[in-house]
Amino acid sequence: MRTVITPVAALIRVALRRFFRDRTALFFTIIFPLIFLFIFGGLFGKSNNVSFNVAVLNHANTPFATNFVAQLKKSKVFKIKSSVHTIEQGTTLIDEGQMDAILVLPPSFGALSPTGHIPTGTLEVYENASNTQETPVLTSVLQSIFGQINNTLKPYTPPFTVVTKTSIQGYVVSPFDYIFSGLLGFSILGLGIFGPTNAFPELRKQGILRRLRTTPLSSAMFITSNAISYMLIGVISLGIMMAIGILVFHLNMRGSYLLLVPFLILGVFELFGFGMAIGGWARSQQEAAPLTNIIVFPMMFLSGTFFPTYLMPQWLQSIAQYLPLSPVIDGARRIITQNSAPAALLPDIGLMALWCAVIYVIAFRVFRWE
Repeated sequence: MRTVITPVAALIRVALRRFFRDRTALFFTIIFPLIFLFIFGGLFGKSNNVSFNVAVLNHANTPFATNFVAQLKKSKVFKIKSSVHTIEQGTTLIDEGQMDAILVLPPSFGALSPTGHIPTGTLEVYENASNTQETPVLTSVLQSIFGQINNTLKPYTPPFTVVTKTSIQGYVVSPFDYIFSGLLGFSILGLGIFGPTNAFPELRKQGILRRLRTTPLSSAMFITSNAISYMLIGVISLGIMMAIGILVFHLNMRGSYLLLVPFLILGVFELFGFGMAIGGWARSQQEAAPLTNIIVFPMMFLSGTFFPTYLMPQWLQSIAQYLPLSPVIDGARRIITQNSAPAALLPDIGLMALWCAVIYVIAFRVFRWE
């Protein structure tokens, strides 16, 4: 046993030193995924509170209108552009995407009705009709505000109501919480495949693998030592991403780290097998590059890395769920966002184990020392 452990441990140390001295490997394995993390964190890591940039043109000289505008300014939902004084100015800003709408209070807004002696009025909203996402939301928010005001001024009992009998405990998952698992998968994909496909053809070109062949090392010992070294590098890289996700973008980690860490390590081990199969077979990086792209790009775009798989057609979802990266991202997402128990991850772990068995048999068979 010692004759196996000692050379494997030595190879692990050599592989780690080689990796941390390689600036290109450091960039694409650690820095490059962090760039994507900051990009998507900036896009999806903001607060989930709905807010609108609007201009308010108050043409009404009524106490109710004055109070209404004051309440809008205090609200966190509306960000008032005080520099806009005409509809033409506001229209220009809306066309440029700097503002969402113009709220116009006509002269009669807030005037007392002749019969009920309560304030009445109609709020005029100017907005971009082509914005089919924010327009209904803004209208719904304004209707909700006026609904509360109307009920205060003239309470009534609606003839039909809905009563919730059962409360189902659920989770509020922010867009960043959802996309973060895909970013972890992207990092594992780059570490497991791009790392060995770039490193081993270069070692073969330099004759290092040829010299190692003259030693008592077997291909299994060499592959195993490199797999362990890449798993250790993966722990460092993924740990940095987790720290930034939590401290900078306020990732809501609901699951257990004791479950997430070994699960992701298994993911690194699985994807490394694909990188080892390509890097161990290809004589040069020119041979490795086409095979790498054929394997990487389908997983990158079909495994839920950057967008949910449920947006794809059903037939494509049926294929994508069996890709090697899919169980890694799906399982990590369940741990992070749903606090899933180990039993719920068994299908993902089983598929990952199956891929490991298949790809490592291939990697051992196609590995070339020269």
